[in-house]
Amino acid sequence: MPITASQKLEVDDAIKALLSATSRNSKRRIADMFLELPDRESWPEYYEVIPEPRCLHGIQADLAKNKYKDARDVFKDLELVFLNALYYNEEASQIAKDAATLKVLLETEWKQRSSLPLPDPSPSARSALKAHAATSAADSSPAAKLPQPKAAAATRSQAQAAPASSSTAAQSPERQPSPDMEVDVGGTPEPEGAAMEMVRDGESDEIVRQLEKGLPRWEGFGDFGWMEEVSRERRVEIVQGIAEYKDANGVRLATSLEAVPEESSIPELPFNSPLSLALIQSRVHSDYYGSSKAFDTELSQLFLKARRWYEPTTEAYGNVLVLQRLYHALTSAAPPSGPPYTSTTDFASLRAGPGTAKPLHSTDTEGVPGVTTYRVSTKDRTIVDEVQFKGWSIRLADWLHLSNPDDPSRPIIGQVFRCYVSDEPAKKGQPGVTVCWYYRPEQTFHPANRQFWEKEVFKTSHFADHPLEDVIEKIACQFTARHIRGRPRPPFWHPGWPLYVCDSRYNDRERLFVKIKNWNSCVPEEVRKSTEFMPIYPFERTVFPRRFASPFLGGRPPRAPGGIGDAIEKGEGEKVEGGGTGRKRPRRSATGIASAASAKQEQTDRIGPTKGLYVGTGAVQPAATASPYQYAQTAQVQYARQQTALRGMGDRSIVTAAGGASVVNTEKLPPETARHFDRDPETNEVLWFAAPPVDIARTPAPQHSLAYLHFLAQKRKRNESADVSTSKRQKVPPTVTETVNAMFKKFSEEWNES
Repeated sequence: MPITASQKLEVDDAIKALLSATSRNSKRRIADMFLELPDRESWPEYYEVIPEPRCLHGIQADLAKNKYKDARDVFKDLELVFLNALYYNEEASQIAKDAATLKVLLETEWKQRSSLPLPDPSPSARSALKAHAATSAADSSPAAKLPQPKAAAATRSQAQAAPASSSTAAQSPERQPSPDMEVDVGGTPEPEGAAMEMVRDGESDEIVRQLEKGLPRWEGFGDFGWMEEVSRERRVEIVQGIAEYKDANGVRLATSLEAVPEESSIPELPFNSPLSLALIQSRVHSDYYGSSKAFDTELSQLFLKARRWYEPTTEAYGNVLVLQRLYHALTSAAPPSGPPYTSTTDFASLRAGPGTAKPLHSTDTEGVPGVTTYRVSTKDRTIVDEVQFKGWSIRLADWLHLSNPDDPSRPIIGQVFRCYVSDEPAKKGQPGVTVCWYYRPEQTFHPANRQFWEKEVFKTSHFADHPLEDVIEKIACQFTARHIRGRPRPPFWHPGWPLYVCDSRYNDRERLFVKIKNWNSCVPEEVRKSTEFMPIYPFERTVFPRRFASPFLGGRPPRAPGGIGDAIEKGEGEKVEGGGTGRKRPRRSATGIASAASAKQEQTDRIGPTKGLYVGTGAVQPAATASPYQYAQTAQVQYARQQTALRGMGDRSIVTAAGGASVVNTEKLPPETARHFDRDPETNEVLWFAAPPVDIARTPAPQHSLAYLHFLAQKRKRNESADVSTSKRQKVPPTVTETVNAMFKKFSEEWNES
């Protein structure tokens, strides 16, 4: 199949990411050595050893001339560039390190683009490694044999021919079976360059992987909350409704379900039997299911399998969630009319989702008002301890994925604050949950320099009532203090469930991030003091998540309600709240402005997390991979008013004494260097000292001589012996003047008395 226009654009973006990759320290472009082939006259032996030479500029030229018929061929040629360099050059040479770096970067960039087909995990058959496999063992040339690269993603058990209307994404590397722990015995350091910033510290990844490998697995759906008993004809209608549903654009979404292979090896699934939409259709028509519960359970397992197969936020993942919400509606007590089935909200119960929904009585002219509230309502409902739906048991403080009417591929993240049964006449007896919404980074407005942790979300003040049909699945979310120390224990979380981390609140009215100081204030009151709420299995040491740049800085920004904040321009009488993106507020009185600015500066989360390995944005924003101090420098420009107020109070920090953040522009140690030094057990940072240890004898302080000490002792002894009673001391007679003065004083006193 020829390369489509969208695939060609994605391939161009991947090549640009390779061309813009720079080394960590010198910021040199590490792809420059691979742009052109070596000169044939100067390096004739290269063409004797390498069977099929390739270079980046040559691949770009062939791509522009439409010489490639399959995107996989482009990947193979790009990979061949780096495999050739790895085979021909010494393993410890800089060009070999650069080739390894770019090879990892190529695999990462390729898998991030959903329209590109999954590459073959094994090296290209045309590489010099395989061409010389028969003679490499006896060859004593300096060309070191390259070990087989590890596959970065799970190998599909069956080749898929996905229709053009569906977008099948590569499976996440985190879904791989955990290999045995590899012990670092002090080999050659890992290659420097951009790829080191594309992965977390390998030791940290291994700690997380080994912990999750030993955690209890989820046993699967329970025996409760399933649909009522219906006839075989009704089951056929439900399956046909799912298989034949088309969206508003006429696209049949079931192609995403059909692309999931019947046989697959997803390790986190609680079942391993073959399962597909076609298999369920066949079983329904043959009256295979003995009850509606068995039919309902197998359909839920199919949607679970599809959710784990596709990468979240991709188009195919969103298609699966739309069909799952339709399936919930069709199996509910009040199914929609049809076929055909139509909905303006993708069958979600709410009119708007995070980023566009506004609370009751909102004065904001943007968004959809009346969707959420700022408090938990108890009107017209009976509060219960637990509700059950599709094998899920949902209780207070549980975390859920819920249907998002604005973007099905980004389900709403919410924490349950109440479980209830409605008493409203129109919804009498219908169970539901009241949840607090958490926003994703792409659903917020933030400065361009703000960084986000992997899977980071933000607590908001929005509460919404959802019927149980909106529930997609149970998930988990940890606050930072526990997320960096371990993983939740069952039943709060199982390996394979989506897991998020929260560090800050987000005020969508002020577009303001505020770090959470009191975690208890963010959870329902009933579990605030409970020691049984989300306990953890601890890590061996603190492990911080990766850090990412704004999702809007990539090659293709997401279609989400958030965005990059406008440049901050403050006019007379206007003030920008610290940490926001430029939404202006009326001028307040001058009294207390400095103190308010100082307080806001302490609370506001301006540029996001500072710990954890930072992952840049590749070709689109190469400057985004700069050190955190550069971000702090940008933040100083954006928040000049607060800095002015602080200067008035007298900033006596070391940074100011050194000349400001622009002077203290120190880069972070790479992980392969930091692992050789002692680290702080709390922060996992390298321990720094003001100066190296002095390896010399300590100079003794000056001391008194023995002669002087003897003199002091003799003097003290003489004073003690001279200290006799005052009654035995000889009195000195007064002088004449003293005698005359005493007489005059005596006469004066007598005269005054008479």
